[in-house]
Amino acid sequence: MAKTFAHRRNKIINQSPSIEDIKARWPALFEASHIQDEFQRITMVQLDSKFMSKLDEHTPRLLKLFHSKGGSMGLQLQAILLMAPSNPSIDMSRGLVIRCLMVYLRESTDQLLKEYDDPDEDNVSQDLAAASMTIYRAKNNATEDIGIVVEGIKVLTALGTFPRACSLLIGLAYALNLAYPKEIRQTLEVFQKLFLELDCSKLSPKLNTLKNKLLA
Repeated sequence: MAKTFAHRRNKIINQSPSIEDIKARWPALFEASHIQDEFQRITMVQLDSKFMSKLDEHTPRLLKLFHSKGGSMGLQLQAILLMAPSNPSIDMSRGLVIRCLMVYLRESTDQLLKEYDDPDEDNVSQDLAAASMTIYRAKNNATEDIGIVVEGIKVLTALGTFPRACSLLIGLAYALNLAYPKEIRQTLEVFQKLFLELDCSKLSPKLNTLKNKLLA
């Protein structure tokens, strides 16, 4: 197993194969459980549990920051927070906090999460084919699919919740040695460096300020 992991890791890092090639050679890498295992082998961190626990830990301070903002940003943040029902589930609360975090970082939520209600399948496929790295949510009648697209290819489906998809997106980035798209780089770096506490000594000025506010 160790030799297989080392060989695969070497191929992915040094040869930079396309997502299509990786899926053909190592299809198990595109199963959620294998991504979590791969991430733990690379980082020694349990992906899902660490991500969610740190998101929950920082949520009270993040909400305080969001409520403190005025102007147009403050209005955007309040509009998102008002989407929550009176008794939201933990996953809904986490999802709204992530949306607010993106607004707070001045990044577009549409770049991280593409949502389709009663979608036309051809239009959705065409739209996602142009995505370099994104999460999608397609809702049709009583069914809903949440998944991840990389290089225009659906690599994970049926993930259940938006926060879980965010966690697995970081796992994929590590497993496949992917660079973060510039449009959502700061949000993904918060996931990686503040929630998963990986490479957290190298923070941009904006992330360092956010970290100090969360730890104040």
